[in-house]
Amino acid sequence: MNTLVDDIGSFPLPQNINKKLFNRAYVLAREAIVNGKDIKKDEFLLNNFYQVIMDSFRKKLNTGLDIVNYPQHYDMHKQFADVIHNAMDKGTYIVDEKEAVIPEVHVIREEAKRLYEETGGKVSLRVCVTGPLELYLKEVGATPYKDVLLMFAETVRLFAKNSILNSKYVRTEVIALDEPSFGFQDLTAARDMILDVLEKAFDFKGVIKHVHLHSPSRVRDVLDVKNLDVLSFEYAASPKNIESVSKNMLERADKQIRVGISRTDVDSIIAELYDKGIVKPTAEQLVESEGVIRKRFSVAKEKYGEAMTFAGPDCGLGGWSTQEAAQLLLKRTVSAVKQ
Repeated sequence: MNTLVDDIGSFPLPQNINKKLFNRAYVLAREAIVNGKDIKKDEFLLNNFYQVIMDSFRKKLNTGLDIVNYPQHYDMHKQFADVIHNAMDKGTYIVDEKEAVIPEVHVIREEAKRLYEETGGKVSLRVCVTGPLELYLKEVGATPYKDVLLMFAETVRLFAKNSILNSKYVRTEVIALDEPSFGFQDLTAARDMILDVLEKAFDFKGVIKHVHLHSPSRVRDVLDVKNLDVLSFEYAASPKNIESVSKNMLERADKQIRVGISRTDVDSIIAELYDKGIVKPTAEQLVESEGVIRKRFSVAKEKYGEAMTFAGPDCGLGGWSTQEAAQLLLKRTVSAVKQ
């Protein structure tokens, strides 16, 4: 089986777009979508949100990715926490289903026919959703209350379920729950509670289900989540992570793996270049060479074989300074795997 190349999600805003205006437009766009309004008819939303998403998504499509995540320009916590706060005003952490909308996915669905005609093929979409454990840590804290955790899981499930598209022009192939803090800033929760929460969050069908981790310290717990398909972790910037997951572990758990094969920790990369006397690095200097990425991919593929069904950048690219640099990283990652 060929390894598919995808990306984690976040992407730099175009340099001509004001971040504050985009954030304001994002909130207003979500509200308009929930209320059934056509956001293309609002000039502010069209210019500061709708067209921004489409332009960024096209840049990702043009890199050759097999499966493309919507361009996540908005804060990964606020994207979902803003809606959860509305639910909290009603005494619950479960959002109304009609409000469980990812605006970027709405835009891609609206423009799917146009994208299909431009590219000559159906769009294969990846949807990242901030996971229930991550949201709980951010909104409540590290002390686990199972009933509240399960409410967060149900909210995540609703966002995921509402993001599953399947038409002639676009199909949601992957839904990934992002749990970057799990294993670092840990919940003092028993293993069975973690399993119950994640299994509830993954209670939807019709797509490949990923969980994306930054730390492998509790990976054994995650591998036992019954309705999870793919474990995703960083390898490029954290080479030791690969030592924590064996092929036998994956086979016993009936899981596949996605390995991060290109570095995205741009601040560390800049610091390393600065130490070499490169004060203002170009995109060419920031992005690892195709050869370096290919070697990393080969090592991981040799270890996991057919179980390694996905590869791509370690994490999102929202912290990169330009779309051009982020686009170059995606292109080199795709080329390294396809070669």
